[in-house]
Amino acid sequence: MSTELTPDPWAPLRATTQARIGLGRAGMSLPTSAVLELQEALAAARDAVHVPLDVPALLPGLAGLGLGEPIVLASQAPDRSVYLRRPDLGRAPAGLDGLPAGDWDLALVIADGLSSKAVSTHAVPTLEALIAGFDPSWTVAPPVLVTQARVAIGDWVGEALGAKTVLVLVGERPGLSVADSLGIYLTHAPRPGRTDAERNCISNIHPPEGLGYAAAAATAIALVRGARALGASGVALKDTGPSAELGG
Repeated sequence: MSTELTPDPWAPLRATTQARIGLGRAGMSLPTSAVLELQEALAAARDAVHVPLDVPALLPGLAGLGLGEPIVLASQAPDRSVYLRRPDLGRAPAGLDGLPAGDWDLALVIADGLSSKAVSTHAVPTLEALIAGFDPSWTVAPPVLVTQARVAIGDWVGEALGAKTVLVLVGERPGLSVADSLGIYLTHAPRPGRTDAERNCISNIHPPEGLGYAAAAATAIALVRGARALGASGVALKDTGPSAELGG
């Protein structure tokens, strides 16, 4: 068997994408370096899903946003194993105690989702960018952090708070190129039973390779304004702004 590396003509394009192209070959197989990189990516994806969110490490950053003391809740999934096997339990809270009900314009919910690494790395800077762009007249509820939680948990939290709109920041399902991608889901007039068609999503937030914080925040804020004007979100609400640039 040949051990000489045969370059792939697509190799120069690797600099433009995180996709695994232009890896070359050694005989009939991938080069050892490419196999090791793939195994490393698989391990990073597994860690992103299974490593618990470090809540104590995240709370000081959330408290520093100036929106009041963050509130920590949990879903009905008692542990990670159940959470992965029972998505329905991740969509409903174990309790809603401590939420300050009011006439809030916005609720901000942070959910670990399927990547605790994404939340640990990107949630606070994304929130900082969001808050910097909020209309000063908007009232924003204290941030709510929910563990073992999926996107729909925001419907329960938003309704209990009395918020007009909820933004859920959630760790996205990791892939073999990115294990720390964050998403923002917007739902107007949140309440349990809302469908995915009634939400808007901004995904792939993980600068510098993915969407940058400022660009993601600008899109989210434009969608919040649009939802308030339209009285709806989801398929009825379109992002008509310029295409967001990656990185930054």
